[in-house]
Amino acid sequence: MKLSDCVVRVDRLEPYSPDLHAGTVNRRIIGQETVGAKNMEIVLGELDPSGVAEPHSHSGTEQVIYLLKGRIEVEMRGEKMQLEPGDTVYFPPGETHRVVVLGDRPAKLLVTYSPPIQSADTPFEQS
Repeated sequence: MKLSDCVVRVDRLEPYSPDLHAGTVNRRIIGQETVGAKNMEIVLGELDPSGVAEPHSHSGTEQVIYLLKGRIEVEMRGEKMQLEPGDTVYFPPGETHRVVVLGDRPAKLLVTYSPPIQSADTPFEQS
């Protein structure tokens, strides 16, 4: 594989809005269709000030969110925490979680899934 096959230009990626998410636009940076990655998936998420990921889970998939910009509140097992740029949160496989943008500014985050959810039958399971 050549280096040029491994470089992804985010502005050229097709945006999408995942199930159970409102005010969210994602771009899959690393995945099967971008660089042929089979064991990980990395997504750039941009959430409007009203953005929310309703309670959901990902069976068999670990998820990590690294907050690049804005403020969000994450919730898991009834516990809530506020995250600021530079903070990271880990959601174990199958763990129900929720994400809400705080304030009047958009949020930008980097999300890693392992294994990838793009190949899952039900990537976002409503909880």
